Amino acid sequence: MRLTKAFIRNFRRLEEVKVDFEDSETVFVGPNNSGKTSATSIFRCFLSSRDFKIHDFSIQRISEIDHYSPEEDDIVFPSIELDLWFEFDPENISFGRAFALLSSISIEAYEVGIRCKYVLEDISKLWAEYDTIFPSDDDGNRKRNLSHFLGLDGNFKRHFSVQYSSLARLENEEIEETILKPADGKRILNSLVRTDFVDAQRNMNDDEENSRSSKLSTAFASFYRNNLDQTDISDAAIQIIDENNERLTEHYDEHFENLMGVLDGLGVPAAHERRLKIISSISADLALRGSTDLIYIDGETAHELPEAYNGLGFKNLVLMAIQIRDFQLQWLQTIENRPLCHLIFVEEPEVHLHAQVQQTFIGNIWNILNNLGEDGISSPQLVITTHSSHVLNSVDFEKVRYFRRCHRSGEDPAASPILRVSVIHNLRNFQASAVTTDDGEVDADAALKFLKRYLALAHCDLFFADAAILIEGTVERLLLPQMITQISPNLNTKYLTTLEVGGAYAHRFAKLMTFLHIPYLVITDIDSVKPPEGGGRAKACCAADADAVTSNASLKNMFAGKLLVGDFNEIPAQDQSQTEFDRFVAFQRPVEVDFLGEHMMVHGRTLEETFIYENIQVFGEREAFTNVVLPTVAEELNQSMFKLIRESSFKKTDFALTVLSSDDWQVPLYICEGLKWLEQRLQNQDQVIEEPVI
Repeated sequence: MRLTKAFIRNFRRLEEVKVDFEDSETVFVGPNNSGKTSATSIFRCFLSSRDFKIHDFSIQRISEIDHYSPEEDDIVFPSIELDLWFEFDPENISFGRAFALLSSISIEAYEVGIRCKYVLEDISKLWAEYDTIFPSDDDGNRKRNLSHFLGLDGNFKRHFSVQYSSLARLENEEIEETILKPADGKRILNSLVRTDFVDAQRNMNDDEENSRSSKLSTAFASFYRNNLDQTDISDAAIQIIDENNERLTEHYDEHFENLMGVLDGLGVPAAHERRLKIISSISADLALRGSTDLIYIDGETAHELPEAYNGLGFKNLVLMAIQIRDFQLQWLQTIENRPLCHLIFVEEPEVHLHAQVQQTFIGNIWNILNNLGEDGISSPQLVITTHSSHVLNSVDFEKVRYFRRCHRSGEDPAASPILRVSVIHNLRNFQASAVTTDDGEVDADAALKFLKRYLALAHCDLFFADAAILIEGTVERLLLPQMITQISPNLNTKYLTTLEVGGAYAHRFAKLMTFLHIPYLVITDIDSVKPPEGGGRAKACCAADADAVTSNASLKNMFAGKLLVGDFNEIPAQDQSQTEFDRFVAFQRPVEVDFLGEHMMVHGRTLEETFIYENIQVFGEREAFTNVVLPTVAEELNQSMFKLIRESSFKKTDFALTVLSSDDWQVPLYICEGLKWLEQRLQNQDQVIEEPVI
């Protein structure tokens, strides 16, 4: 049986969301405070040991609680809900337990649903207690609101309880809910799914040199107690310990051999450096408590080092491997009513791990899980939350779930800048669209393949950004940080990702940006060319030349129907901001400069050319720019700079580095306009946090 989807309602910023789950691993990504941890926490609340708190309600629901009045009969007190939908194999034994939820509908549905609700038990009882503790004054006001009362010790848990219902999908796609008895609901839920959690806060740096409670040693001891044969509780066992601790060390060697082999496969530390070994360091009276020390042994000198002497990254990796294997073993060793589905949530596995280990982490974990696979028993489903582009790049595009902060449905964005809720996008549902290039039509499948390949190769952090900037190449990438500091320093407080895509590919990202609702700025070149009179391939020309056209595929796509450079020059500035796509397209336009005592209009073809025009005085005075030779006749400026930039001797990277070494320069106007648009666009999305960081 596999969990296929979950619906979450009224939990923190997840007011109404659907989460789709993959059969293998599902990866939660998104900016900070977008709800990734919340999507994990609600499983912990309903399926594990965490208690609900009043602030687990969304901001809107808390407001409704505070405005509740017993005089208004039509008000329904809010609840926190989690719907779980499973698919099962009717040929498998799992149908027997699933039938407890399917008895009212056709068995051909092959899916089973259960709803968990955290609901108020008795509103009249709650209100009576609240009214006693915080009575209203003569004006009808109270010292504290109802949510504050529920937040006091024990009140929330005392007045709320979990209610379970079976869910059936009818032929008209409506959902039929049948309330279950609490004991039956909990029993059925526990028989359907088990959840385990590898927390983000693993506190790997709290080891003391002489501490006997270090994380890894404790983890190994717990693993031993849960899964491996322990020494018999007898005088003989105690005598063995008293006589010779080495015998018990050999006992550990035997039982941990399989696990150590798996850990060696992780590749850290290298086999020729150190290996792991468990030794006995216990007295007879502590023998049955699994008290052990973990040490590291140098492969050549056999020198023993304490656990605290190894790096945090390695200890983090080993700890996660032990925990995950322990969870799976406990699930497999459940003899009676083993849960049919096993979920393992892993939060931020990248902590302390270098990039190469992050990239191989998921594959290594599956090596551990598959090593224990049994015939007829499905493997666990992994759910991984991460901020690492390296972890993200190691999984298929379709397995990503993108969490996005947004306004509540129907809410006026102009009324409040605060993004109080989130939505979740399933990238399996993303469909690329066909695009036109200079080489012809690229169909939707090829366009999607390009996006996947680019995101994988670029280690893109697009899924963690507030906005994106799509640029041409190396010069823009080098100069952009300083340009942002000069023009829009507030953007330095935002999470921006820069994609180096050239002029031929920026439009290929449009559909993905729209799907993810990520605002983006395109900084591209006009790339003027002129077709020869007799036909043939167009050749680059000065942007100021008559009849020059653009060869930039992105510009031609984003401003359909325009081709002449002159047509682009006539585009109103406000039309460069394309609201329907949530983007601004910045490209070179004519600018007026003072050169050799003359006022003249010039038009750059590329960033380098435009940069020279708009900083003409700097280039005329500074010896640092020896490779930029200005003409002695003003009228030759446009043609002269066009030819200079295209010469093979002109090194664009050297040009950018020379610019960075100077402080006295201005950002080209077309880039200024784009950065100011982006700053204004993000100004209304300041991260004002009114809920716990989640």
